[in-house]
Amino acid sequence: MNKEIKQKIIQVCDEKIAKKGENVGLSFYAFFKNKNDNPKLLMEVATWWIETHALDHFEKAVKIKQMILENL
Repeated sequence: MNKEIKQKIIQVCDEKIAKKGENVGLSFYAFFKNKNDNPKLLMEVATWWIETHALDHFEKAVKIKQMILENL
């Protein structure tokens, strides 16, 4: 994944954690607008989430943030 989407993922995780606490869960759709204006990037993140890491549909934001930070 490119640097911009990784930064976006960290930003969204931080926002969700700040609003709802460290137990908040999210799906990879949280990083995109409701309108799918970049299907290639959506599929890249979906592949990372589903195929590469076999994550559940909803995962803890703190877990996702940590995974991204480990691979910056």
